[in-house]
Amino acid sequence: MAISAASIKELREATGVGFLDCRKALEEADGDFEKAVDFLRERGLAKAAKRADREASEGVLDIYDHGNGRVGVMVEVNCETDFVARSDSFRTFAHDVALQIAAASPQWVSENNIPQEVLDHEAEIARNRAREEGKPEKILDTIVDGRLKKFKEEAVLLKQPYIKDEDKTIEQYLHETIAAIGENIVIRRFVRWEVGESNN
Repeated sequence: MAISAASIKELREATGVGFLDCRKALEEADGDFEKAVDFLRERGLAKAAKRADREASEGVLDIYDHGNGRVGVMVEVNCETDFVARSDSFRTFAHDVALQIAAASPQWVSENNIPQEVLDHEAEIARNRAREEGKPEKILDTIVDGRLKKFKEEAVLLKQPYIKDEDKTIEQYLHETIAAIGENIVIRRFVRWEVGESNN
């Protein structure tokens, strides 16, 4: 099949690979962009020029309320261009993230957002609990690591199983959306309110 110069240029920009290699990858993949990227990666040609390096300063605020106004969520999701910010697929993703926050009550977007003192406190609780359960000292670190991992899976949005498909995490859903849309996407921040809860 004939491969357009525009397709080759797009693949070059995404991977940093030369013209001839990009054309060959697209030919091998029958013009499928993502398969061509995989083809280049498998051969060690694609550089680590990832979309994550691109600035994401456009986007939307998605506001969602649940249970007749008992739970409210506002989430900011960013992308690179206003064109993508207005697209149905991007807005669907942002709304799905708001639904996730309403249903699963995460506390942070990513594990990098968790304050160190919170991690230290959780580790101390896990260690003391393991001792109370009579676990041997030599395996306490392993137990603490496992319980911290579970804590992050519950408290961190990107680590949570996606409520609409629990075989993948929100982070995996984010990466799938980035691949499909072709722009960097960032879940910037969120707030979640529930009637009757006290402010911390």
